Amino acid sequence: MQSSAVTGAIPTGRAESTGSAGEEQTKNAAVLSSDFETFLKMLTTQMQNQDPLNPVDSTDYATQLATFSSVEQQVLTNDLLGDLAQAMTGGTLQQLGSWIGRDVLADAAVRFDGAPLVMRPEFEPGADAARLVVRDAAGSVVQRLSLDPSQPVVAWQGVRDSGTPMASGIYSFEVESLSGGTTVARQPAQVYNPVIEVRREGEATLLTLSDGSEIDAKAVTALR
Repeated sequence: MQSSAVTGAIPTGRAESTGSAGEEQTKNAAVLSSDFETFLKMLTTQMQNQDPLNPVDSTDYATQLATFSSVEQQVLTNDLLGDLAQAMTGGTLQQLGSWIGRDVLADAAVRFDGAPLVMRPEFEPGADAARLVVRDAAGSVVQRLSLDPSQPVVAWQGVRDSGTPMASGIYSFEVESLSGGTTVARQPAQVYNPVIEVRREGEATLLTLSDGSEIDAKAVTALR
């Protein structure tokens, strides 16, 4: 029985800030509120100190209020349009696009095209041996390989016991943990899977993987 495994550290990525649109919007709202308060004070002072024999026409007050209200609405509209533009071009889409092409660690089948597939198998506590069970797209077992429970990272080479390469296609993996030669647990092996599409559905970010399956981005435990 043939097996091939490698170990190594998985690099971690850092999320970078793309801007401070929220802070700018808050600043604009504060300035607008301050200007509006100032306008009301000026208008009140004007009414209190007008000549009682020659009062300001009520139409003038209405015009001033309408003018300021129009400016207020225009500022708020500009802020809203700016937020929409940020979401459509510079913010949300850019962040979603950053998932494309990344490898995410997930419990899902993965497409094999000849390059080794890297996975992080989980072993049952106390297991003294383990096996990697490989299944094809139809669910048939095509290979069983011995695993060392002390190795946290495994690379499946996609080579048969005879030395010939496996056919390209969709494969899934399961880990059998053994103790004293008896299987004590079976669980799927998490494999690094490339993201080919990303979309938003409500508040969720959904990732389409190489096998066509779709997972919530929150289910991803690591990426590279």
